[in-house]
Amino acid sequence: MRITATEARQRVAAGATLIDIRGADEFAREHVPGSLNIPQEQLETARLPAGPLVFTCRSGARTGGCATRIAAAAGPRARILEGGLSAWAAAGGPVVADRSQPIPIMRQVQIAAGALILAGVILSVTVNPAFLGLSAFVGAGLTFAGVTGWCGMAHLLALMPWNKAA
Repeated sequence: MRITATEARQRVAAGATLIDIRGADEFAREHVPGSLNIPQEQLETARLPAGPLVFTCRSGARTGGCATRIAAAAGPRARILEGGLSAWAAAGGPVVADRSQPIPIMRQVQIAAGALILAGVILSVTVNPAFLGLSAFVGAGLTFAGVTGWCGMAHLLALMPWNKAA
């Protein structure tokens, strides 16, 4: 079911459809020309094109993690690109990058959460120990997001003006 970037390029050249399962924001920032974006949460409900299919993500971790779902949705005509978009590019495959698009929301969450936690720790050491509450609050929010699948910080960041281009 897993194939190398070289095999994926050969399959695509022979008519296979490359399907990128990342979110629309990630896809807008960088993708393989001609690939189709079907986010992983839509795999079961999406109308997949006929013929052979090659599924990819950024590094291969997401496609590997939902290999069972991919197989259920596409059957034996599905292949997973080992190493994802990174392997595709390393093998000389074309990639369209639009750096004017914002970085993916989850990376923005990681940057913001990390900065807030670090600020809370530094402020608690240099100004007042009560600033540890900031780190605790952000940590609790991340735990809540992991347990429920709903991230308040991601929703707030999505409203920011720099994310309106996606």
